[in-house]
Amino acid sequence: MLKNSYKILFLMTLMMGTLITISANSWINAWMGLEINLLSFIPLMSDNNNNLMSTEASLKYFLTQALASAVFMFTVIMYMINYNLMIMDNNAYSMIILSTLLLKSGTVPFHFWFPNVMKEMNWINALILMTWQKIAPMILITYVFIKPIVMMCIILSAIIGALGGLNQTSLQELMAFSSINHLSWMLAAMYINEMMWIFYFMVYTMLMISLVIFFYSFNLNHMNQFFSLFFKNKPLKFFMCMNLLSLGGLPPFLGFLPKWMVIQMLVMNNQLFLMVFLTIMALIVLFFYIRLTYSSFLLNYYENNWMTSMTCNQINMNLCYLFSFFSIFGFICMWSIYIML
Repeated sequence: MLKNSYKILFLMTLMMGTLITISANSWINAWMGLEINLLSFIPLMSDNNNNLMSTEASLKYFLTQALASAVFMFTVIMYMINYNLMIMDNNAYSMIILSTLLLKSGTVPFHFWFPNVMKEMNWINALILMTWQKIAPMILITYVFIKPIVMMCIILSAIIGALGGLNQTSLQELMAFSSINHLSWMLAAMYINEMMWIFYFMVYTMLMISLVIFFYSFNLNHMNQFFSLFFKNKPLKFFMCMNLLSLGGLPPFLGFLPKWMVIQMLVMNNQLFLMVFLTIMALIVLFFYIRLTYSSFLLNYYENNWMTSMTCNQINMNLCYLFSFFSIFGFICMWSIYIML
């Protein structure tokens, strides 16, 4: 306990930094929360004895986030200096601030660091990076929302997130490009309704927790491990594959519900091109999930001898089954409750 007690401290300050940012009433306070969040996440990234590349990943993440924070702070100071003089249009400041926030969240075209950092991290840190670390930038994006720029980022994120994952063998990079594609759906939800993306983010977070528990418990990092694992435990492989399909948005799983709601809102607001485009890109993402599932089930991969001794403690196993139940049957349960009401 004493050995890892500092992790609890950094996790608390990590959450505190995000809460400071989302509750800030000025840009300076928001910047302060972002910096606390950044400086708390770096030690958590670098302390990974199982991965020799973790130090490089933490350095890449620090340099990228520090660049975004420096430009963010510089723009805020310039805006405060020139506010009364009206030297520049406010839209110019908003555009620069929006670009720094898109860089922090890993949105295309500022995504260059995200897959490279993801592939050099363990699954717990990757889960934090894909979920919690996106809250503060996304909240701030709603304050400086410029629709033409965000529309371009939605389209580019959908394309890169769908096509970038087709030739990946690393599960971390696969999840990184999947996260980029889901980020395009969150921005599309924010484009119509500022609260809809929060629901999408909550469902996405639960699905990612469900998958990361599997990956972390059995130390899965590449696709060939996924094929050869669970040869003697088909139900567990079934739950993992159904979680993947749920994350891809295949009905009738829970992951289809937020996509369905976003599609409905886009249709109601006459954004038909954006709806069709996002749906096509989501089908490509679903394709490489189905390809992974199809290969692991129907092709004859035998377990290696060193894999047969891999076990998972009962707590992690119960968590796998619990989150898988919500992921697979959550949509059906919510639909049943809606009909009864």
